[in-house]
Amino acid sequence: MSDVLIYADTVRSPELRHEIPISITDPFLYLERNGDRHVVIGSLELPRARELPGLQVHALEEFGNDELVRSGLSRREVRDELHARVCEALGVRAVKVPGGFPLEVADALRRRGVELAADDALFEQRRRVKNEHELAGIRRAQKAAEAGMEAARALLRSGPIPVERVKAAIEERFSANDCTADEFIVSHGPQSAIGHHAGDGEIAEGEPVVIDLWPRDRASGCHADMTRTFVIGEPDDELREWHRLCKVALDRALGEIRAGVTGRSVYDGTCDLFEPAGHLTQRTKPEGTPLEEGFFHSLGHGVGLEVHEAPSLGLLGEELVAGDVVSVEPGLYRPGYGGCRLEDLVLVTEDGCENLTDFPYDLTA
Repeated sequence: MSDVLIYADTVRSPELRHEIPISITDPFLYLERNGDRHVVIGSLELPRARELPGLQVHALEEFGNDELVRSGLSRREVRDELHARVCEALGVRAVKVPGGFPLEVADALRRRGVELAADDALFEQRRRVKNEHELAGIRRAQKAAEAGMEAARALLRSGPIPVERVKAAIEERFSANDCTADEFIVSHGPQSAIGHHAGDGEIAEGEPVVIDLWPRDRASGCHADMTRTFVIGEPDDELREWHRLCKVALDRALGEIRAGVTGRSVYDGTCDLFEPAGHLTQRTKPEGTPLEEGFFHSLGHGVGLEVHEAPSLGLLGEELVAGDVVSVEPGLYRPGYGGCRLEDLVLVTEDGCENLTDFPYDLTA
């Protein structure tokens, strides 16, 4: 078993939030040594850290912080010396760290003889199977996403409307469900052919409206992810057909997902539907040329403490495991016209998957 070291806060580091399931905004040291889990943290957070099970909680003073502060060293020098003392006291000689580990901190530890090796794959693997706390947070976030989607759909029924009014209603539902979102998508018309265009302006009748929501649960830090496509009034024949194909692809994927299958094989199933209908995919696009129409993205991705995380349902999709939470989002697009995407969130099980999304697929708002 590798020793592990993380220096981060739990708001921005999914690796640390997975280990320390509370919101701590200032960086602190987390160590795993011979299977024992340690945190070294300031007095502001000591009481909450002590409430977490399975942790050995150390105050900064245990390693001479007061002496170091009096010594005239700079704040960074105090931090680096403190880290070196922690590693020496706990017998740490070689550790695995996340790929985003601060370089300055790493350099200081290396100068003191600690060997650090970045290993993102290790930390991704640790987070693949969602624990009960994370899964509960994902479920809450998904309910917030559905509440936001319902608010958007209700406004679209009233006719042409500015995107900004729709977004305000969605944000209100997120907040009411104790969730937040820095960004989400309400794109329409040609905007909706650009995968992550956030959307702006007046939504008109007859054009596709792609709404993609990924709120974050405040208590757990976990996300949901869902997408629906709507139209005000009557959709044209092209959009109807795209919507039909996307729903068929979604249903097929949901029937194929289970532990042991690869994300690539599920992705291939969607391509097998779209390609005979005349749509380009990542499998059939011209070599070396970006694909900007047809089915130009993967079929989905892991969702949890990050809205995009392992595993992938795409060309490089790895084997799924029970406990993965993945989005499934077939979509079709044409520049200058728009797009259509449907997205559900599922929990992978040994013999299938549980659809965590409970929202209709109607194209007409």
